[in-house]
Amino acid sequence: MKHLFFQCITDFIFVEHTLKPADILFVPGGNYPQAALGAAQLFKQGMAPLILPSGRCSILKGCFEGPWESEWDYLRSVLMGAGVPENRILREDRATYTYENAIRSREVLEEQKIRVERGIICCQAFHARRCLLYYQEQFPDTELMVSPVVTKGITRENWYLTRQGIDTVLGEVERCGSQFHQIMYSHMEEMKNLEKMREGTDD
Repeated sequence: MKHLFFQCITDFIFVEHTLKPADILFVPGGNYPQAALGAAQLFKQGMAPLILPSGRCSILKGCFEGPWESEWDYLRSVLMGAGVPENRILREDRATYTYENAIRSREVLEEQKIRVERGIICCQAFHARRCLLYYQEQFPDTELMVSPVVTKGITRENWYLTRQGIDTVLGEVERCGSQFHQIMYSHMEEMKNLEKMREGTDD
């Protein structure tokens, strides 16, 4: 790679970790099979005992295309077709965007009283950073790892060689800023309130 700034963008967006055994495999919603197939492979390798696909449909489309009722229903069918037992697949079929995938997944686990100390996120390679940020925000006490899969032919080695790759990856860079304003404001207010409480205790 000739230009250092290419590498900076690549390293930021295309997150990938060395995996360790985990409590759960997260699969953010989508209409592509690769992430679910990757999760199924990790499940069969014994990397986690549970898989939590998440998603109703894209907020932009309003409904899931095809014979399935939701993204979750589609991902479940992919997982089961790849040999994952149905009773190892948790259900989250309300989320309509990535942040909501993380929020609703946390709610499902809390409702079922499932403690997650370590989790693996199976997602599109170019979506890895944004997925990780959202899930980290919702699971602050969980060690999270990313196991990316290649979709649309876009990889860390070639994204800057096509218009589709450039537009997709730079779109992710933009979203990693534009979609986090309100989240950061909320955390800012929480920290201010905590500081006020500490000051009140010190008086």
